[in-house]
Amino acid sequence: MRVVSGIQPTGNLHLGNYLGAIKNWVKMQEEAECLFFLADLHAITVANDPAKLSANTREMAAALIASGIDPEKSTLFNQARVGGHAELAWMLFCSTPLGWLDRMTQFKEKSGKHKQRASMGLYSYPVLQAADVLIYQATHVPVGDDQKQHLELARDIASKFNSDTGQEVFTLPEALIHGPAARVMSLRDGTVKMSKSDPSDLSRINLSDSDGEIAKKIKKARTDADPLPSELAGLEGRNEARNLINIYAAIADEEPQTILSQYAGQGFGSFKPALIELMVATLSPIREKFITLKSDHNALDQLLQKGADKAAKQASSTVDSAYNALGLLRNS
Repeated sequence: MRVVSGIQPTGNLHLGNYLGAIKNWVKMQEEAECLFFLADLHAITVANDPAKLSANTREMAAALIASGIDPEKSTLFNQARVGGHAELAWMLFCSTPLGWLDRMTQFKEKSGKHKQRASMGLYSYPVLQAADVLIYQATHVPVGDDQKQHLELARDIASKFNSDTGQEVFTLPEALIHGPAARVMSLRDGTVKMSKSDPSDLSRINLSDSDGEIAKKIKKARTDADPLPSELAGLEGRNEARNLINIYAAIADEEPQTILSQYAGQGFGSFKPALIELMVATLSPIREKFITLKSDHNALDQLLQKGADKAAKQASSTVDSAYNALGLLRNS
């Protein structure tokens, strides 16, 4: 079992990133061979500040390690250090039908009303995503609901390439679906995902937040006046209440029903202090380690380069196979 997953180095990580991806990554490294990368090539599909991108990449590496990713157990690197990603992406671009990309819903969402101004990179980044996992012969890719379509595209691209060339160059990866907190919602609006782009800082718990800030945000989190039900069905239509229950369950590694059984009949005046205590106990050690790690740029660069060297060795055989399958001659 080989797991491959990436995360964009956007900076300002929050609870949604931790519970939706990073916490699961930490578990996976105990169960499978894992390659985790910082998707800095994806970050340049939109306008960005080069200095900020470099800083965010290092900070993301620090956050992952602080959260429990062990560079000795997993291969951790940033995408740009492994040239094979871009090489393979070009080969896949040349065999991916335009109509397949036209169906990708995320481009429509990200480009908005200014489709003609969007970069080719933003339009075609699902093909680079495919290269990211196919290059390592991934057997499994952890995905949330919003990424299922892209994994299906990766499988289609791999299948078509294999069929077109008559060679089994790529493994078709399977999806690993996250648990109940794969989509952590805003603390101010339970119908939208927690996001660093939300103008209200009260909408999210940042991994850099102090204990006091965490407590303040949970206390101010939008809820309702009704007591917690004893069954999950009782949360129907109560988006904010369901979100807090799911957050508690994900941090505690419990099922939401277990949490409801414990707090059934109680109001949020009782539940929120318990959630604050659990969240502070979990996030405080991560925050302290993150602050220490992120200031040591040389150590982070060395860790990322070591991971990239290891990843490049694994990627090279797939890249070579793809070149050969297409009849492209290179220096041996």
